[in-house]
Amino acid sequence: MSIAADFSGSEQTDAARAERKARIAQRIARTDRILNLLALGWITPILKMMAGENPKTELAALWRMLGVPLTAIIIFLSAWAYLAPQVKTSLGAVPGPAQVWEQAGNLLADHYRAREKEAAFYQRQDERNAKWIAQGQPDSVKYRTYTGAPTYVDQISTSLQTVFLGFLIATVVAVPLGIVCGLSPTMNAAFNPLIQIFKPVSPLAWLPIVTMIVSAVYVSDDPWFAKSFLISAITVTLCSLWPTLINTAVGVSSIDKDLMNVGRVLNLSWFTTVRKLVLPSALPLIFTGLRLSLGVGWMVLIAAEMLAQNPGLGKFVWDEFQNGSSSSLAKIMVAVFTIGLIGFLLDRIMLALQSLTTYQATR
Repeated sequence: MSIAADFSGSEQTDAARAERKARIAQRIARTDRILNLLALGWITPILKMMAGENPKTELAALWRMLGVPLTAIIIFLSAWAYLAPQVKTSLGAVPGPAQVWEQAGNLLADHYRAREKEAAFYQRQDERNAKWIAQGQPDSVKYRTYTGAPTYVDQISTSLQTVFLGFLIATVVAVPLGIVCGLSPTMNAAFNPLIQIFKPVSPLAWLPIVTMIVSAVYVSDDPWFAKSFLISAITVTLCSLWPTLINTAVGVSSIDKDLMNVGRVLNLSWFTTVRKLVLPSALPLIFTGLRLSLGVGWMVLIAAEMLAQNPGLGKFVWDEFQNGSSSSLAKIMVAVFTIGLIGFLLDRIMLALQSLTTYQATR
């Protein structure tokens, strides 16, 4: 009896151990999806080793996911630091990583100094107005807006606002039009030639047209947006809507015909069919188009801001190029890395949204 009881107890212990290990594996799998969205997938092998997985296998995965990229970055920085001083330009030698990092710190310090000046300006204004009120002269009270030059951080903010507006307009236009083209072969045949013609047009070609139209139509004594901001945003729209439009049309047209037949059998209205059947099925491809459109829009934005003189990153690069000081090239390279990092973060945000709203992205 006691031997049988011990054997049964051992089986229960092994089963409990296996169940606990399975629960831990499920938690790690859920965590891995989140970590991958944050580009932190290399943490997963560490978690697996802590959970008792084979260290040799997980260390190999950790090296592949973290060690190899870090080694490649170190090699890149070393080659850059060695080769940069050997290339002479009209602005001096090409700056290395140390000089670029230094200018990044200078730009951030300039931003903080500008914010301190702004705070001091408003403080002096409030003190002056309080003094006039205390003296019984409220008519002398005046409120002025601080008019200091935008800092590098302000220019980043302007670029993000511009690309967001352009991307939003592109999405509002492209998704409904893509759904119509995907559901109707006639509409697809009508719009396809126009899409193929306008899709490859450069932002440099759109910009003069947009500038003239906006200047003629957007006339107001108290405008909501600066013309340069609106011109840049519309240019982004015209260049970035095509990937979303095309992917939406493809996603909608590839929906299972049996699913659409179910909608007809149930006598669903057109809008109900789109909302209940079409959008859920086409959402993965729609999000693929949105990610591509956002990437295109971010690239287009810099050229648009350069020519439209919208006070964003594009104008910053152009101003530094025109400035021609000894630090200009390093500042331009800071902008290059900033543009790349922000583009990466924007893509990650879209990927996270896709994971939250589509099953295919989280499998």
